[in-house]
This record gives sequence, structure tokens and C-alpha cells, in this order.
Amino acid sequence: MKKLFLIFIFMMLSISSFAQTEENREKFDPTADPFEDLKTVMALATESNKRIILDVGGEWCIWCHRIDAFMHNTEEIKSLLENHYIVLKINYSKENKNEKFLSQYPQIEGYPHFFVLDETGKLLHSQNTGELEKDKDYDRDKFIAFLEKWKFVKE
Repeated sequence: MKKLFLIFIFMMLSISSFAQTEENREKFDPTADPFEDLKTVMALATESNKRIILDVGGEWCIWCHRIDAFMHNTEEIKSLLENHYIVLKINYSKENKNEKFLSQYPQIEGYPHFFVLDETGKLLHSQNTGELEKDKDYDRDKFIAFLEKWKFVKE
């Protein structure tokens, strides 16, 4: 009985921890204006010498949730993102496909998808995140190599 109680407590804590992480996670917003959001992010990127990652996906997308958790829970990746990038979520869903905004970038094959931009909004790279996957998660080394390759380097 004691073992069953401990299992129950562990499960409740796990669910609570997951719910808290999901609750604190930045979400894809179908009502957001990506044109205005990008202008704001470009100003921040210029001030801080950072690159911009457009994270295209939606709340419907399980892999979008997985990549968020991976980026948040993998310390080295979280640090690289905080120090070298500003991530802007761009919603793609049945409520709002943001077709006009996304039409200025290469076609997307699947979600989530990253576009790396410089501080002026110029496209530097289109990243199929499927290439960064490993099993039912993401590959730490591939992800780090991607972030290292595209981070802003002062000359």
C-alpha cells in the first residue's frame, strides 16, 4: 500500500510539473501580428547583437511542444539561445496560417520550422527541424551545431 501511495504521489508531482511547464511556455498566438512582432524583435536584436529565430508552428503541433521542452530543458541549448538569439513564435494553424507573412520565406515542409534571420530581418537560413530530431526527441549535438553555426559573431 505504501508503494502504491508513493507511485501516486510521484505521478501527481510529474503531472503538476508538466502542467506548470506547459503553463509557463510561450504559446503560438493566432491573433499576433508577425509583421509588427518582427519589427520589435529586429530592434532588440540590433541592440543586443543577436540573431533572430522565427519558430513557425502551432499549438496543435506535438513536435512544437517537444522542441519547446527540449530547448527549455537542455541547459547548453537554453544558454546558447539566451545569449545569441531572440526567438519569435509565428503561428501557423487553421485559425491563422499567416500566409502573407510566411510567403516572404522559403516553403515549409513540416512543423516546427525555423528561419534564422540577421538583426535587419534578412533571411540567413531555413532549417527543417526534422533534421535535428533523434527518436521521439531532438539530438543535442545536432541542435548545438545548428545554433553555433548561425549565432552572431562580432568581427
